[in-house]
Amino acid sequence: MLKIEHIGIAVKNIEQSNELFGKLLGAAHYKMEEVASESVKTSFFKIGESKIELLEATNDTSPIAKFIEKKGEGIHHIAYDVSDILSEMNRLKNEGFILLNATPKKGADNKLVCFLHPKSTNGVLVELCQEIKD
Repeated sequence: MLKIEHIGIAVKNIEQSNELFGKLLGAAHYKMEEVASESVKTSFFKIGESKIELLEATNDTSPIAKFIEKKGEGIHHIAYDVSDILSEMNRLKNEGFILLNATPKKGADNKLVCFLHPKSTNGVLVELCQEIKD
């Protein structure tokens, strides 16, 4: 793993949260994007080399909606930047971690992503991210 790529924060209202985090961080978000396959709207803030990703559910069956219903707003996941997502997935699977995706899928911010089940990571949802090369 190369670095912490971003921290994902589940929010009820992305517009209000953009305003709040803009004040907190002293900078506006640089990108908003909807990931229809995950039923989520995202907004990104850059802090040095790392990012904060705000996540708002686009429907009541979204994983983010379920997370907020169960735990409330707050930190949802931590994402790590990797150079080769397939080899990292294989390595972690061989180490006994539970992968939530059999193959990487397209995520927000031009990334291939894979999630690790929190049961295998001390309760933390972990995301692996690899920049999609054009």
